Amino acid sequence: MTFHATVSVAGIILLSIGGSLCQLDVCGRSSLKTKIVGGENVKAGDWPWQVSIHATGLGHYCGGTLINKDWVLSAANCFEWFSAPHIVMYLGRLSQSGSNSYETNRTASRIIKHPNFNFSNADNDIALIQLSSSVTFSDYIRPVCLAAAGSVFAAGTESWVTGWGFLQNGGAQFPDILQEVMIPIVSNSDCNNAYGEIKISITNNMICAGLLIQGGKGACQGDSGGPMVSRKGSLWIQSGIVSFGEECGDPIFPTVFSRVSQYQDWIKSYTGSNPPGFVASNSNFGSEPNLLLFPLSLTFSIVPFTFSIFLTS
Repeated sequence: MTFHATVSVAGIILLSIGGSLCQLDVCGRSSLKTKIVGGENVKAGDWPWQVSIHATGLGHYCGGTLINKDWVLSAANCFEWFSAPHIVMYLGRLSQSGSNSYETNRTASRIIKHPNFNFSNADNDIALIQLSSSVTFSDYIRPVCLAAAGSVFAAGTESWVTGWGFLQNGGAQFPDILQEVMIPIVSNSDCNNAYGEIKISITNNMICAGLLIQGGKGACQGDSGGPMVSRKGSLWIQSGIVSFGEECGDPIFPTVFSRVSQYQDWIKSYTGSNPPGFVASNSNFGSEPNLLLFPLSLTFSIVPFTFSIFLTS
């Protein structure tokens, strides 16, 4: 199965959505993605905001999303052990080993972790990475739209997660091709009930997704920092950032993401005159969970999800 995604923002226009001046002319548009089928490799340009984050001497270890021409959004847990001088980000990438005709890369000029990030419980697991120089948008590299403050993603909302994480528990090698998986939103109350069994609290800064009871597919190590997106009309909106979970494909524990809509003001405080495109969402995009959706669950309690999409046979 494959899994991939990206984040970004562009073109400044006056907008009432989200109540701010945003770049909504480019963000969240995947002009090359004509259909979505979970469990298949993605094609170049399907998720043009997906970023592959590499550490010197390690290679790919986390995901991220392009949110405008200068900034990438990711998880704070990805930068507990790696600082800006050791980071390279690849945009427009499909394959980790083959040729990528539309790819470009940037180093990190600075990394900003949320000041209230708590590694022990993964609260406020969000970070901004400033690119060493601006990127030029194309069909293969463009920003995602971000969920505006107050956005609601109801339980059952169809959501897509992308990344290069492991394809099975205890995997030894990341997949070469970007992977995608569709999973439904799980309510915070149901998510908290599940994690309460292992003494983990789900806060309002988190959002969960996965296929409960059925299990068998989801995220795994290596996808931490990557996006969860949902579609609203022609736009893809990022609702979450991969944070943590339990065993890959576990039918009890959903994957936990940082809730993007909680951080609009914080993100805008750094992106300044070139803010991402924030789009309000107050309805579900697919009210009934699809039985073909794949549950996300991660390996390690409260351990950063340097994780990946998981599929059982």
